[in-house]
This record gives sequence, C-alpha cells and structure tokens, in this order.
Amino acid sequence: MGVTRASSPRPAAGNSTPVSPLWEKARASAVLRAGRPRSQPPRNMPPQARIPYNAPMDARLQTNRINWNERTPVHAASDSYGVDGFKAGRLTLKELERREVGDVSGKTLLHLQCHFGLDTMSWERLGATVTGVDFSDAAIALAKSLRDEIGSLARFILSDVYRLSDVLDERFDIVFTSYGVLCWLPDLDGWARTVSRHLKPDGAFYIVEHHPMLSVFEQTPDGGLEMAYDYFHRQIRFEGGEPSYAGDAPIESPVYEWSHGLGEIVTALISAGLRIEFLHEFAFCGYRAHPMMERGADGWWRFPERNESIPQMFSIRARRAPDAVRPENRL
Repeated sequence: MGVTRASSPRPAAGNSTPVSPLWEKARASAVLRAGRPRSQPPRNMPPQARIPYNAPMDARLQTNRINWNERTPVHAASDSYGVDGFKAGRLTLKELERREVGDVSGKTLLHLQCHFGLDTMSWERLGATVTGVDFSDAAIALAKSLRDEIGSLARFILSDVYRLSDVLDERFDIVFTSYGVLCWLPDLDGWARTVSRHLKPDGAFYIVEHHPMLSVFEQTPDGGLEMAYDYFHRQIRFEGGEPSYAGDAPIESPVYEWSHGLGEIVTALISAGLRIEFLHEFAFCGYRAHPMMERGADGWWRFPERNESIPQMFSIRARRAPDAVRPENRL
C-alpha cells in the first residue's frame, strides 16, 4: 500500500515514492517539529484475538478504509509521491527491490496493497503484466485514472487482502508487496494464505518492509534511544487529527495499526506452504524513523552512531512449493 503514517517522504534512492513507516515514528517527528504534542499510545497493550476474515469486512478495516480514502488525495498532491514525474516516465521502484525480485519481463505480477498504483505501473514499465489490489475506493479510482492517462494496461481491483479470492480467481508468477504494509494487517496467517492462493506453483513472493525492531525504540530528549514499545503482536488505535507521511493536511479520521514480530511474519508464510529463499536484514531505512537519523548520498537513512546495532529493514523472497495443495490455499 505504500503502505502509512509519517510525514517523512520516501527517500530518492533511484525514486522518490513515499513509504509507509511503522508505528508513527516519522509522524511523531513531524508532529514534534510542528510544535504539536504527541499523544502516545499506551504501552504493553495485550495481543488481540485473531479474527477469521469472512464477509462482511472487519469493522477495523472499514475504519482504516475511510482513513486511506481521506489520505489518497493528500498523498497524490504531495511532492513526496511525485505524480507528475511518474507520468513523465519515472520509475518509483528502488534498486533494492528491483535487484531482489529479478527480471519480471513476460511475467504476471500481483501487487498487494498497491495504494494508487505507481509501483504497480512501474513494474509494468519493466515488462510485467500487472494487477494491483487495494482496499481504498479512492486509491483504486485514482490508480485507474492514472492508468488511463498514461496508456497503461494495468488492472486494478478493489479488495482487502483477506477477501481477494472472492473477486480474483487467478494465480501469478510473482506476488509483491512493500514498505509499510504489514502494520495495516491484523491477521498475518490470513494474509499469507492469500499470498499462497494467488501464486503459481513455484511462483515467487517478495516483500521489503521496515524491520519490527526499529519500532521498539523512541528517541529521548537528550538524543539517545530507549525501549518504548512492545515488539510482539499488538493493536493500537490512533484517533486522527495528525498529518500523514506525505502532504501537510491533517488526516482527521481514526485508524488502527498492528505490530508483528519477524518470527510471526516468517512463520505465517511457511505455514501457508511457502519455502523461504532468503531473509535479508538491512542497517538502513527508507524513512527518517528517528530525528537523529541522517540521510546518506544513496538516499537511505542511518543512525549517526552504532548504526549496525539495529536492523532497520528486511526483505523476504519465498516460493510456493509445487506440492503446496492445502485445501485452504486452493482457489
């Protein structure tokens, strides 16, 4: 979805599409810079029960859909997304994901949580036949408008990830998702089953995402870091009234977010019948997660001291085992 919630734009390491940082870190920085007090969520909130995703849509996702419908025009008008540059031919994908996904020429690609489709259509420019999925009505409408304006053949589908099989009966060579997507998902087991259902046998899944460890810390007034938030699965509701990660206008509607540890993420994929090919962790970040971080010439953000001590992003590539015929993963 391009994933979230902070006011920091995605750095221009080959592109300038904003990312979706975890747990309002960059939003907090923006609020502090603007001189507004930050309302901190309560610590040590208990894990929430996992909910099966049958129709109708979970009420929390309905709340988030309203929030993302409100965000979409703000994002589209922002310099962070650079829509005019995209329409002029700019690719919004980073070199990192392009290298790790590999050549997409002639392949079918499903982009989950695509927001308004800039990365989706960038994959098309690299040779893929693409389908983008998002649960925001406004985002999908804008994606279709941009598609028609630039003459793209991309297909865009309105759906949340849990109910995608109700409206899409296809498998793909590649399923892709990136940057600030998992924090919008309460149930990773259901998410992973959707990934598996829509992969061809031996098809590849790829995710690049902000590392959950990064969201444990908060910068202190003296410029240090302290452990401030839980690492493991939890739910937080933000009441709104603060700016998103792109654009200056406050987003008034409330929103839910969820944290997921790396073990939870990997286990969900394995349980859905995927074979992990690699799990990479990176000592750099796609956004200014803490005010002390500095942006390098390569466009990535890093801590000024002991940067190698904290993993800041991760990527996973996995394949659907040809014999992964679990009933719940059948279309």
